[in-house]
Amino acid sequence: MMGSSFLRVEQAFERVLRRTPLRRIQMSLRGRAVSFGLKLEECGTARSVKSRTAVGLLSDLHRESPLVPGTVVVESTSGNLGLAMVHLLAGIGCGFLAVVDPKTPQATRRALLEQGARLVVVEEPDEQGGYLSRRLEAVRRILDEHPDYRWPNQYENPANPEAHRISTGPEITEQAGADLGAVYVPVSTGGTLAGIAAHLRAHRPDVRCVAVDVTGSVALGGAGGRRLISGIGAGRRSVFLRGDEYDHAVHVDDAEAIAVCRMVREDLGRTVGGSTGCVLRALLDDVTVGSVAGFPVCLAADGGTKYADTIFSDDWAREQGIHADIGAAVRRWRAAGLTFRVSG
Repeated sequence: MMGSSFLRVEQAFERVLRRTPLRRIQMSLRGRAVSFGLKLEECGTARSVKSRTAVGLLSDLHRESPLVPGTVVVESTSGNLGLAMVHLLAGIGCGFLAVVDPKTPQATRRALLEQGARLVVVEEPDEQGGYLSRRLEAVRRILDEHPDYRWPNQYENPANPEAHRISTGPEITEQAGADLGAVYVPVSTGGTLAGIAAHLRAHRPDVRCVAVDVTGSVALGGAGGRRLISGIGAGRRSVFLRGDEYDHAVHVDDAEAIAVCRMVREDLGRTVGGSTGCVLRALLDDVTVGSVAGFPVCLAADGGTKYADTIFSDDWAREQGIHADIGAAVRRWRAAGLTFRVSG
């Protein structure tokens, strides 16, 4: 049984690791045209970069002790990792318990339930106004009550960055080619950035690695605060990032990132998640000051369809008090001539 289960997990690993496309986009800003790459992780098996993370974590969990049918895996998630986990676990007859919070989009919750996951929703925020520490407390309580449940622990397991060192990083460098000049990566657990950075340091040390976080997150250090965009940022510092993995760190304002997401939708007809808005906004800063060298690539961690009731909703933006800020940001960038179009 162990061999059969192991084979199913490994086959799932191979499916998830199919290449996701790198789309070449041309940005026009203040009369200058800049080409960049958008690495579209929504084209992966579970529709986000967390597909790779989930496979790495579950494979590691299985090597530790077989994931036999009936095993229940529990994990704290803001959404994407949970979707990837339930997709993979259902294929090998295992259950999944997702510990989420009020910021998890309703569309994501529905998708988790439809795929067979059970949900525990943590309602009480922590001292910083986020939910991560409360979610982790809930996971530990669940494990105390059910010691046979398994916890991959995406926040501390080295299998998280390793998955991106062996897959995401090599794909980016191969697809972008010799002209690759920089990679902009959103940060939550820090595993994606740490893995990509490890590959770049070993194989393309000339490439600039930019860590992109959202204002109010402490994933890269600093003081915490209110955060509205899910899928990026964290209420505690990443254990995978010491600071020497990346060349530059940027914290992006929620409203600015959402404004970029909306402009991308208008220009390209493509919806992207809030973390992608953050990395594109970070790229805009570098384009503005003329610090972009070579061909930059932005990691688009997921698509935007599940955020229709949040970052693409005017009603939600008004409830959060940022509707006017989003509109002002769009008008400012449009006045500067910002447009996006598919290149080539």
